[in-house]
Amino acid sequence: MTDKTPTPDIWSKPLDRRQMLKTLGVVGSVMALSGPRELAHAMAQRQAGVEAVPEPPASGPSRATGEIPKRPLGKTGVQVSALCFGGAHWGRMSSEAEATRLLHEALEAGVTFLDNAWEYHGGRSEEWMGNALQGRRQQVFLMTKVCSHGRDKRVAMQQLEESLRRLRTDYVDLWQIHEVIYDDDPDRHFAPGGAAEALLEAKRQGKVRFIGFTGHKDPKIHLKMLAHEFPFDACQLPLNVFDATYRSFEHEVLPVLNRRGIAPLAMKTLSGNGEPIKQGIMTVEEALRYVLSLPVASIVSGIDSRQVLQQNLDAVRRFTPMTVAEMQALRTRVAQHAKEGRFEPFKSSNRYDGQIGREQHGLS
Repeated sequence: MTDKTPTPDIWSKPLDRRQMLKTLGVVGSVMALSGPRELAHAMAQRQAGVEAVPEPPASGPSRATGEIPKRPLGKTGVQVSALCFGGAHWGRMSSEAEATRLLHEALEAGVTFLDNAWEYHGGRSEEWMGNALQGRRQQVFLMTKVCSHGRDKRVAMQQLEESLRRLRTDYVDLWQIHEVIYDDDPDRHFAPGGAAEALLEAKRQGKVRFIGFTGHKDPKIHLKMLAHEFPFDACQLPLNVFDATYRSFEHEVLPVLNRRGIAPLAMKTLSGNGEPIKQGIMTVEEALRYVLSLPVASIVSGIDSRQVLQQNLDAVRRFTPMTVAEMQALRTRVAQHAKEGRFEPFKSSNRYDGQIGREQHGLS
């Protein structure tokens, strides 16, 4: 296939990892000085009750051309596609050949941000993605996650080496602590010799460019992680219209991330299983448009078929920000369905809690 996504000049010739990271660091510093702040301004307007919401930042070709807009990754100075290709659902596909074709189609469409994790399908998702990216690695911003689940730095660093081998690369762009969902997780990760130290060590070694954490259970756990004032570059959190009513990450965590310049990565935008869509409570377009109207860097979406890929591409390409009134009207419309986390089972039940994490917490 012909690569349609423009690549920066710094990638026009081969560089070893140290050279590339040094160069990207300079570029990132320049971009950070002039990075757009429209989304943070929009949130301030919302809090002040201003109805008009300016368009979230987009760089490169306009949406009229069919390209996927890009957004700033917090204060890193890097830009990523507003749609991130999720690796968990993708790894369930029936064959590697089919999965590779789908990923390549997403790349051709302008999706440059890819998600993965050490534990997805026993490493299969990373292996497939590594194979699919041969000859294309420098076109993408590649994220994977460490799944130590409270184990020490040694385990975390070993997992990083395994992820790099599977992904067939010598660095990842973003390495995040996966599934911070138990009350004691922050204490475990920040204990001496814990995963937080592994993040810093990996960054020092040049094996990762940026660091973060993820979780889907309770905003209080996210806030406990953030209370350590650790230099996180990104944070993945569940954001959808139901979230505004129950254990709201939008109200409690998102403003903290934006104040600190930590890139918010939205997940569970369709409630993790698309059930509200199936029941006709809302449309895919409404669900994605609502979250894209928030000050987020990207939406991490599970994609396991051409149909799902196309519906997401169409929604992102057609995106225009909702007004304050539109967002509130949608929240009000679904509020009766949002009680007790009915359509957010990742918060209200253990159905979305990974088995490895459960075992490490004695819940097998």
